[in-house]
Amino acid sequence: MSTQQPTNFTVPEARKLLGEYSCLQIKPVESEAEKERLRQALLLITDLSESENLGICADNAIQGFAALESYLKALGYEIPFNKNSIPSEENPCYIKFNTQRMSHFCESYTGDSRGVLVSCQSEDDAIAGTYGHLPLDLFE
Repeated sequence: MSTQQPTNFTVPEARKLLGEYSCLQIKPVESEAEKERLRQALLLITDLSESENLGICADNAIQGFAALESYLKALGYEIPFNKNSIPSEENPCYIKFNTQRMSHFCESYTGDSRGVLVSCQSEDDAIAGTYGHLPLDLFE
């Protein structure tokens, strides 16, 4: 459902690249070119999925909701929350967003991970899967 057109990836190539960022150890993005390839791989897979769940681990709610907004826009979704209602607490948080219901919840988070998990829902096993932690600023 993205608004950007994916480039020359096949599904296996996109999954392979996304898989490099899907592990316990968070992999940093080394260059703008690598960031663009990662964006394109994610857009290809999400275009083919039926829906996505996003899990965002951030330093605070403002950072988390900014990441959520940028990912939703990149994936072609409307922003269903009011920016004025974002909690202003400075504590780490976890935001879970369901694109099928267009709903979310936000709770305290005590882990060290930071980034976005994208769980693609599909009956096609080549598409279904969870990818990340991807960079919070991947689509900024």
